[in-house]
Amino acid sequence: MYFPVVICANCWNLFLKNAQICQVDYNTIFAIIHLLCLYLGSRWRVKTLTYKISKYPKNLNRESVDIEIKKAFSIWSNHTDLDFQHKKHGQVHIEIKFELGDHKDGDPFDGPGGTLAHAYFPVYGGDAHFDDSEQWTINSFRGTNLFQVAAHEFGHSLGLSHSDIRSSLMAPFYRGYDPNFVLDTDDIHGIQALYGHKKMNHTKTAIQPQVVNSVSIDENLLLCSDSKIDTIFTSADGHTYVFKGQYFWKLSSDGINDAQPQLISTIWKGLPGNIDAAFTYKNGKTYFFKGSRYWRYIDKIKDGDYPKYIDEGFTGIPDNIDAVTVWTGNGKIYFYKGSKFWRFDPFDKPPVNKSYPKPIANWLGIPDHLDAAFSHHGYTYFFKDESYYRFNDRNFAIDIADPPFPRSTAYWWFGCRSVGKEALLNIQWKQIRNDSQSSNVNKLEHKGLVFGDDSDYTSEDNIALDELT
Repeated sequence: MYFPVVICANCWNLFLKNAQICQVDYNTIFAIIHLLCLYLGSRWRVKTLTYKISKYPKNLNRESVDIEIKKAFSIWSNHTDLDFQHKKHGQVHIEIKFELGDHKDGDPFDGPGGTLAHAYFPVYGGDAHFDDSEQWTINSFRGTNLFQVAAHEFGHSLGLSHSDIRSSLMAPFYRGYDPNFVLDTDDIHGIQALYGHKKMNHTKTAIQPQVVNSVSIDENLLLCSDSKIDTIFTSADGHTYVFKGQYFWKLSSDGINDAQPQLISTIWKGLPGNIDAAFTYKNGKTYFFKGSRYWRYIDKIKDGDYPKYIDEGFTGIPDNIDAVTVWTGNGKIYFYKGSKFWRFDPFDKPPVNKSYPKPIANWLGIPDHLDAAFSHHGYTYFFKDESYYRFNDRNFAIDIADPPFPRSTAYWWFGCRSVGKEALLNIQWKQIRNDSQSSNVNKLEHKGLVFGDDSDYTSEDNIALDELT
């Protein structure tokens, strides 16, 4: 069900009061609220609306941003008689800014991940603000897609609230880049409820798909022919690296930054190849694991007398681990080996709780014997063989997407367009279903999460999906 008119604070209180005290039918109460909020200014009274971008993002050129913003407005004008005009100066209906942290509107941004942007309903001015600490990208599977987030926020600027239809653009979460984006019928019904149907004859029914670059002659044969990796991690400076054997690659928003691999030992002096796992902690230091030992680096400089034994620096963690990551759900370090995982908290004594290890099957849908794991902007990516899963840390579930997960690592991460994005649609990990159904642990159910009595969620994690607004 879609609620196209903003439910303002007074209307919401009225709804609760009538529903609980007067025992009036909920549909009737919502109809009353819609009428009240309509008169309070939940939509624009004109159909020609002006906008300007008064602060641009730091990592994109202005011309590209202008095109994406115009495209985001057009998905709404395609289905109504709204007309959006871009102005460079002067007063406008909708002002757009890319801001950092506290930007004096009472709703500070929280850095990378979390809240991506927010916008105000027409009654409050309609302005839209975007977190400039995000990695905004265009036509890319990496980073955060500017067009899709902007289109969502402009829905709010026009008076649309969130939808509980998961496929809707106005659903309260970001699903990731969709190169074949089409506005959902739920969104169309919502905007037309506010501004009516389009009366012109040249109506477009959907935005043209954004085209991803075709196969490049520079595709890396080693990664594209065998995309199984040893580890993947993001360094303190924000760059993402993939290790495989004796070599590493630096990733960009479009895939591999340089098709030619480099020797690990030439950049990280003293570090061997065939690394088991790696992660960068909050202290800015990167830890590499192989066999029974680990190395610590600050950027690419070895930080002291390493290697050291794992049982000395990471008491309670086994040798020969498969993967490691710092989970965004609680900031703790998670190690994976075989069918088990361990939670490590350096501030606890002992750092590994006695309830560990626990079965990887607790991460519903994630297979055993992982190759790598990597956390980024509220998601954990699990890699196995030549495929990967995107795990939503807020919802504690594998993301629902089209095509579904697992996806081809070669296509989606390394830009190997010759592989094809449909390559892994038929893959199923049979033990996942069996483990999740037969597990006899003392269960604690939480948004699809099954853990023992020592839950991995903190009290702050007991929340709904992180909203864009």
